[in-house]
Amino acid sequence: MTIKEQEHIKQKGYEEAMRYFANAKNYLQKAAIDEDGCYTDKKYVRTACGTVYNGVLEALKTYFELKNPDALESKEPKTIDFYRKHLAKENRTILKKFNRAYTILHIMGYYDGIGDSDVIKLGFQRAQEIIDLIKPVGAA
Repeated sequence: MTIKEQEHIKQKGYEEAMRYFANAKNYLQKAAIDEDGCYTDKKYVRTACGTVYNGVLEALKTYFELKNPDALESKEPKTIDFYRKHLAKENRTILKKFNRAYTILHIMGYYDGIGDSDVIKLGFQRAQEIIDLIKPVGAA
């Protein structure tokens, strides 16, 4: 695969992941923060966390397309175990970031609806770090 083809794949994947990220931020803005630093509407927090987590998965699919295309072609279901297994083979640093993003965004944010704005902010930072792995050259 040429560098130009890789950059094209990165561009498409990055734009899609960032679209999820932007949508998630919009949902989160709808959930007001109270004087204790907690979001007041769990519905928007859950929606935002689920959306940004899907952006992370889109970024990882692009990462695998570039680094290990065979992983995506397997009939294996794309579960949390799939991502963990293949990231463990590819890059343990990314695996650690993914595990943190998964715990904060998917478990605490989406399932539990945690309202602590600092925790959610950290989850969004972890998501951005993963999405930035596929950031194409020259992207803003």
